[in-house]
Amino acid sequence: MALVPVAIFAALGGFLLSGLFREDPDTLPSALIGREAPAISLTELPGKTALTPEMLTDGEVKLVNFWASWCVPCRVEHPQLEALAEELPVYGVNYKDSPENALAFLAELGDPFSAIGVDEGRTGLDWGLYGVPETFVLDGDGTVLLRFAGPITRSVAEDQFLPVIEEARR
Repeated sequence: MALVPVAIFAALGGFLLSGLFREDPDTLPSALIGREAPAISLTELPGKTALTPEMLTDGEVKLVNFWASWCVPCRVEHPQLEALAEELPVYGVNYKDSPENALAFLAELGDPFSAIGVDEGRTGLDWGLYGVPETFVLDGDGTVLLRFAGPITRSVAEDQFLPVIEEARR
């Protein structure tokens, strides 16, 4: 009986220790990888091409980026989105933002998005969003290949996004 607490403690310690040796301990898990992207229910951003569900299954590899004008890391990643938009379609989901602020953000920094939708929060919940920015790589059938939470830097684009994009195009 005296060994039961020791055994429980050892098992718990082993479980926690195994987490230190994951491939990338900073990566947030996603149940969507390898599954069809959740449905989107978005409103239009005035003056912009509306993001529709059909665009997610159009046969092309694409990015879906959740962003907001109030999000400082979204400003940081914006040049990388513009660079990636030269390689493939980038679709934007403006998250919990006012249309005026979203349009001002795009007017100031440029618009890398092939189409944009506005989400009041429901689509973000369905996609398992932790916050903005978050970006997903989808194959031509709309299957989620990669989820990245946080701002896309040059090294993230080169080391994580481009290999997945190239593999999906084969």
